[in-house]
Amino acid sequence: MKRQQCYIKKDDKVKVISGKDRGKIGKVLKVLQGQNRLLVEKINMVKRHTKPSAQNRQGGIIETEAPIHWSNVMLMCNKCMTPARVTMKRLEDGKKVRACKKCNEIIDA
Repeated sequence: MKRQQCYIKKDDKVKVISGKDRGKIGKVLKVLQGQNRLLVEKINMVKRHTKPSAQNRQGGIIETEAPIHWSNVMLMCNKCMTPARVTMKRLEDGKKVRACKKCNEIIDA
């Protein structure tokens, strides 16, 4: 699978734009680069049937997040509070940062 450019990082706020959780907002827990997927908090919840083991004394049904493709989410801008497209800007010191295309606000802290 070809690796694609992804401008979303861990701890970013994203909004789901397609799928069963469309419209929900969550925080990115993990970025799976090789698979072009993200793990987003409380998004794409699935039920896993587990057997009792050393880590999990009592088996049963556990609800966890499943990865979602990064093309199905949009990064949220902190200033205009809307899902925004991302552009890369270069600062005076030569550092590259992400910026909102609507309001030109820098997203990186």
